[in-house]
Amino acid sequence: MRRISALLILLTLPLCALFSCNTGTGIKVKTQEFYEYFDTRSIIQSYNNDTAEEFRNNCDTVRDVLQKYHRLFDIYYEYAGINNLRTVNKNAGVAPVSVDREIIDFLLYCKDIYTLTNGETNIALGSVLKIWHDKREAAEKAPILSLPTEAELSSAAKHTSIDLIVIDEVNSTVYITDPKASIDVGAIGKGYATEKARLALIDKGVTSYVLNIGGNICCIGAKPDGSGWLTAIKDPHTQGSYAAKATISDICCVTSGSYERYFTYNGKNYHHIIDKDTLMPSEHFASVTVFCESSALADALSTALFAMSYEDGLELAMKLSGVEVLWIDNLGNQYMTDGVCEFLNK
Repeated sequence: MRRISALLILLTLPLCALFSCNTGTGIKVKTQEFYEYFDTRSIIQSYNNDTAEEFRNNCDTVRDVLQKYHRLFDIYYEYAGINNLRTVNKNAGVAPVSVDREIIDFLLYCKDIYTLTNGETNIALGSVLKIWHDKREAAEKAPILSLPTEAELSSAAKHTSIDLIVIDEVNSTVYITDPKASIDVGAIGKGYATEKARLALIDKGVTSYVLNIGGNICCIGAKPDGSGWLTAIKDPHTQGSYAAKATISDICCVTSGSYERYFTYNGKNYHHIIDKDTLMPSEHFASVTVFCESSALADALSTALFAMSYEDGLELAMKLSGVEVLWIDNLGNQYMTDGVCEFLNK
């Protein structure tokens, strides 16, 4: 375990260095971008010298997967012909909802993650997260007038037990037993969908590809010459700067930070990652980056570790094979598991 000052590796490397236009082997990189899914920018890049038709087909595979899970996981809108998480939330306390097997599998995975993270990644926290979401939304339209009160947060927290989500695998239904409870998958949905897209490409035999789905980065294989891709981790304290650069291959990388979604009240920023114990934005860290094979796990863990003390987070990380973590605290100090040193560019 290492502890180093953020100043030692502060960089001004553009993030787009991950997507350089030349592999060093004469292969031209193919790139496609789109913005329709998970309210974010998605980038697909091929380094493997496939034809234009092959690249287009692979991009269509990724788009199809992201579109499917975007619609299934949407908690704000419903879509013709499917029951999604919005439908499940609308029927809380009313009746079980018949859903596709993909939702059943996802919710079972979320319950496993809940257990793994001791409740820090909890998709049943929707009643609390909605209060904070509404405050952020209001702040975008006009100066924020108030913070959520302790009373309203405490009241909402009474409806956040993961056991309120009843999954019937035999009948393929989901039922939220409490009418005041709701599902919110912001901490894990995008990472899970990205993982499904990664696996879909791997099933097709694809290699030397990079997916960047709203900052959820998945490197499939390595470059044709065997080298990895250069990526940069933002400095959470200095806009436009970077705290570290890393070379990665055949792995996923996800960062949770306090600097992406927040509003300011009385000179203090209130971000979107909520501590289950305080019901307030977590103050342990400024950012947490997780490296592991699965984008779904990396996404879930980056949120959970952000809301845990360093000691508790380290204990969890050390139990998990193939998981490496870089923490940056509010003073700019960095803490990392030993394996992160293999990725960092000195």
